[in-house]
Amino acid sequence: MDIINLLGFGTKGWGALILTGMALTLCVTLASLAIGALIGAIVATAKLSDRWWSRVLGTAYTTVFRGVPELLIIYLVYFGGSTAVTAIGQAMGIEGFLGMPSFLAGALAVGLISGAYQAEVYRGAYRAIPKGEIEAAASIGMPPMRCLRRIILPQILRFAIPGLNNVWQLSLKDSALISVTGLAELMRTTQVAAGSTRQYFLFYIVGGLLYLVLTSFSERVFNSAERRSNKSMPRGMGQV
Repeated sequence: MDIINLLGFGTKGWGALILTGMALTLCVTLASLAIGALIGAIVATAKLSDRWWSRVLGTAYTTVFRGVPELLIIYLVYFGGSTAVTAIGQAMGIEGFLGMPSFLAGALAVGLISGAYQAEVYRGAYRAIPKGEIEAAASIGMPPMRCLRRIILPQILRFAIPGLNNVWQLSLKDSALISVTGLAELMRTTQVAAGSTRQYFLFYIVGGLLYLVLTSFSERVFNSAERRSNKSMPRGMGQV
C-alpha cells in the first residue's frame, strides 16, 4: 500500500484518525493549561504571601511538580484517581473496577505540572511591575480590588506572555505522554497506525511534523499576543 493510501481518508487510510488525535491533543493541552492557570495563580499568590507557611507550601508544590518526572505524575494521577473512583463506586454499591477517564486524568496530570511552571511565571511577572505604580494607586485611595483589576492583572498578563508561551509548548509536548493511559491523542494514534501497518518511520515522521505544526502555529499566536500587548499597554501606566 502506497503512502498516499496510508495517509489518506479512505477506508484503509489513517488520515482521519490521525487528525482526530491531533485535535484531541490540542483539546487536552488547552484543558491542562486552564487547570494550570488556576493552580499557578493560587501557588504564585502563596509564594508572594507574607505568611511563612504559605511560602513554604507554595515552594513545596513547585519543587515537587517540577522535580518529579512527568510520566510518573501521569501514572500517579491515573492510577491514584482510578483507585479513588473505584472506592467511591464501591461505597455507592457499584462493584468492579472503575477507571478514571483518560482525558480527565491526562488533563489533570499535565495541568498539575503546568501549574508549577505557571506559578513561577506569574510570580516573576508580578515582581516585574514597578512598585511605584501600586504605591501611587494606594496613595490616591484606589480600592485594592480596582488596583488589582486595572494595574496589577493587566501587567502580570503582559509580562507573563513569553513565559506562558514556553509553558504551553512544554504542555503540548507533555501531552504525548498521556498515550500511556490509552487516550487516542496524536501520539497514541501514531503508534497504533505504525504498529498496524509496520510503517514505523513513516507514521512517526508524520506525527513529528504534526507536533511541529502545532508548536509553530502556537508560537506565532503567542508572539502576536505579546506584540499587541506591548502596543496597547505602554510601560508607564497612565490610567491610574
